[in-house]
Amino acid sequence: MSKIIPFKAVRPTPDKVALVTCRNYDDYSPAELASWLDFNPYSFLHVINPAYVHSQKITLDKRFKGVAHKYQDFKNDGVFLEDEKSAFFLYEIQTKNQSFIGIVAGTSIEDYKNNIIKKHEDTLQYRVEYFKDYLQQTGFNTEPVLITYPDNLEINSWISEKKKEQPIYHFSTTNKEKHTLWKIETEAEIAWLENQFENIPELYIADGHHRSASAELLYDQNIAQGNKNLNNFMSFLIAESNVKIYEFNRIIRDLNGHSKEDFLEQLANHFIIKPKEQELWKPQSKFEFGMYLDESFYALFYKQESNDNFNGNVKNKNKILENLDAQILYDKVLQPILGIEDLRNDERIEYIPGKQSILTIKELVDEGEFEVGFMLFPSDISEIKALADNNLIMPPKSTYIEPKFRSGLMVYEL
Repeated sequence: MSKIIPFKAVRPTPDKVALVTCRNYDDYSPAELASWLDFNPYSFLHVINPAYVHSQKITLDKRFKGVAHKYQDFKNDGVFLEDEKSAFFLYEIQTKNQSFIGIVAGTSIEDYKNNIIKKHEDTLQYRVEYFKDYLQQTGFNTEPVLITYPDNLEINSWISEKKKEQPIYHFSTTNKEKHTLWKIETEAEIAWLENQFENIPELYIADGHHRSASAELLYDQNIAQGNKNLNNFMSFLIAESNVKIYEFNRIIRDLNGHSKEDFLEQLANHFIIKPKEQELWKPQSKFEFGMYLDESFYALFYKQESNDNFNGNVKNKNKILENLDAQILYDKVLQPILGIEDLRNDERIEYIPGKQSILTIKELVDEGEFEVGFMLFPSDISEIKALADNNLIMPPKSTYIEPKFRSGLMVYEL
């Protein structure tokens, strides 16, 4: 039984919402960031990165306090207003190629602790501590955890009807996306949605494992205060068929002392290798890998130890992880041949989101900083759920998942 909780959101005024909201801070190049901060006084980037020119010269404590003060300035100036009543929200993002829609709500720390909200990624403790300190000192969060739920005909039908109503926001952004937000505030609708999710036994985190872990740590450290806002964290709940899962491709700086010929010979122990020369070849299905090496593309077909294709009902839970393409690449290539033990911290490996063109990998290798690139086939939701159900953890940077929520669209105050 899953719990969702309405909350009093703090939101931009409708006339400024398109100016306030921004992409994730890490998505901006330094030049783009400087431009937005110089020319758009309403951008939420001013809040999440105050005194950006001096950001490397101040302590984290001062930076977090600066975030809190700048956020308060936005509220004092009337850029943000707090809702009078607790509510849910329906949020739609339309890109050039796809539409995403889901429900913004509070989700329960208790459900998270009890594994009703399930995880598939490991977290780094220093990042959990860092974001916990950020939450504690700023007093708010504007990045919801992306959570999937099983497709539900009743909820889908309700969403279709709700979309016919007048939204509270409808705006476009400079990356050519359209964003629409509806408020769900009647007692009847809130109760109906709560009841729908009570009938859903499990939810799955798609993106935001560090955010949810930080919310749990903040709750644990402040439980004696009785602050009910800490009992929940803001989430964006979306049907599992509506998420878009991309792979993370890998580029490696060297061949760990191997010649090209020796490297290909060792690969042939586990893969059928087909040269593709200048064809921009990407994997077409699971157990296929692309490779770019010495100005040529290759198709690598994994020699499976079993003829069984993956499915979420694999009886041996170890096989679930072993059959994951990212794990195969690590077990058969990155660790034994290229000597990469630590996928998170080894400086010889970098990651390229699968939504970027494979020309990016070709260019980086051709420029000489990297020697080989690997392209993977994206995981699907059944793999993610099977891992989570069996308390297994994906290798780092296995998935890049959309949609991405606009920062500053909605603030959950702690």
